Amino acid sequence: MVGPMYDFVANPLGAVRLTFDKTIGSGTDPSSFDGKDWGAVDLFRHFLFDQARLSQVPILDGATVNWIKPNTLVRFRGMIQDMLGNELYVGAYKDGSVWRTNKFMDISQCPVELNSPDMRLWERRLLYCVPVPGLNSWAESTSEAAVNMCMDSTSEQRDKRRRMDIEAVDHNDFPVSGDESEDSPSAKRMREDPSSSQYLDPKNEGPCSSHVILPDVDRDSLPCLVKIYDSPESELKLNDVFEFVGVLTFDSELPSEKVDQDEFSNGLCDDVSVNFPPNKVPSLHCVIHRKLTVYDFLQNSPPTEPKPHLVKEAREALLRHLTSILGNDGVAAHFMLLHLLSRVHARADNVAVGKLSLNLTCISKEIASVFGTKLSIVIKNLLPFTKCIPLTVEYLNTASLAPKKDYQINRLIPGVLQLAEGSHLMFDETCLETGTLNSAGVENARLLKALTELQKVEYDFKYYKMEMMADVQMLILSEGKSNIMPADIIMPFQPSSAGSSDVVPAEVLEAWRWYLATVRSMPHLIEAEMQKVVENDLVTARQADRSLGSQDFSRWLTMGRLISASFGETSLSLEHWQMVKELERLRMDRLK
Repeated sequence: MVGPMYDFVANPLGAVRLTFDKTIGSGTDPSSFDGKDWGAVDLFRHFLFDQARLSQVPILDGATVNWIKPNTLVRFRGMIQDMLGNELYVGAYKDGSVWRTNKFMDISQCPVELNSPDMRLWERRLLYCVPVPGLNSWAESTSEAAVNMCMDSTSEQRDKRRRMDIEAVDHNDFPVSGDESEDSPSAKRMREDPSSSQYLDPKNEGPCSSHVILPDVDRDSLPCLVKIYDSPESELKLNDVFEFVGVLTFDSELPSEKVDQDEFSNGLCDDVSVNFPPNKVPSLHCVIHRKLTVYDFLQNSPPTEPKPHLVKEAREALLRHLTSILGNDGVAAHFMLLHLLSRVHARADNVAVGKLSLNLTCISKEIASVFGTKLSIVIKNLLPFTKCIPLTVEYLNTASLAPKKDYQINRLIPGVLQLAEGSHLMFDETCLETGTLNSAGVENARLLKALTELQKVEYDFKYYKMEMMADVQMLILSEGKSNIMPADIIMPFQPSSAGSSDVVPAEVLEAWRWYLATVRSMPHLIEAEMQKVVENDLVTARQADRSLGSQDFSRWLTMGRLISASFGETSLSLEHWQMVKELERLRMDRLK
């Protein structure tokens, strides 16, 4: 069987052009492709998923950006930090009698007038994406094989180039000056066909050339301008985490290309290049995108099927470890487990159903320096997106917690609380001393309170504010009850030992991560018979203590759901409901 005439990874634009030419050759009118694909995406989907070649596509990040060649297929994993609107581009045009396409490209060509029937204006969305805030090192994906291949190839090309340089010097064969080469036929072909081999710089060192090195790149937070084609707007939302697979482009000659583009664009497209320097923000023309779940960040995870014995073993081992870390405080360890399993699974009016924020109290600076540090390490090893924030008056007065719109550069400036779904925040209030909050500090305190109580963050658009839904686990360490972040669970911490510092084997950590991800996503219900038992118990509790309200009952139901989930169960049993009441009794005894 004859293989494809193009390399999906090294020359993805070849597949795009070939399928376009084939479809046009069959008599299809280019106007039928407005907002639609002509079969190219299906080819890539077959290659990546049906043939399981996704792992062959290198991941674009701060460590690999210097090795990946432009106009090749890459993957970028990140959070949608800003949505920059749509731009028009010349998607197809007639070159003589032949139709050509500019789709999935930065450099557009159009030798005909804008209003000519021999061209088609198409639209694409612009997304500014960043690595997921708080992403822990164990959850980072690597493409070592691709990078090694690039480095090996670069090494071979470097040796070859050194030999060629020596020969050139021997023959006095010096390079042509820049002025002479600009109008040369090869330079003209380079501008006209960026995917051709002559598009590469003469100093190029091979398929993974380092001539695309981005100066001033933050290796830990490489952003990416993602261009989306033919997808409904509802598929991609702000703060969603996606993996984008597409064509990587670098616009190293922006001024000259912008002049060429303006000749036919007539100002139809906003120039995002002004705010996103191409030597700092690479562009990815997305062919395929998929929303990521926690499972996608697990390395070498066990089967996703929650078999009872696997769930039981993982639960028991993790609970023992949390108890040991927390100085043998078993009650605090149980509440910590429920906290780590919590998530917002529904919203009723202003209530985020399923959240379970936890405030560990009776913690001084000295205790926090021991147990807080250990707890932070444990959580970082278990969850993919985490942040630990020492809360001080200075921090509240100076931090930018809410994202703000800057209309001068037309950008949403990120804030600390712009987070992906499922993120975990740990606040250390033991650093908080007496002081005065300025207006920014008061606003930040209000934002933290709203996130804790409502799981909402207000984004500041200068002329108005917009509430964005969140799903962030909140853990607060404090000496007394936190006045800034009123948590669902107030738990006095009572350790009886210094806590364990044992190193957990990697395979055990992987099993615990799988356990948390699996049971956290399980559905849950309360069957009719059990519902009557719960209702009767709530009525009895209310008669015994008139201070109990709807928030307390909601918390108990959430705890019931989480305890059932921790055992891998999808419905509440009488045994698990009894555990809820016992945990609450033990907690209330400590609060007296």
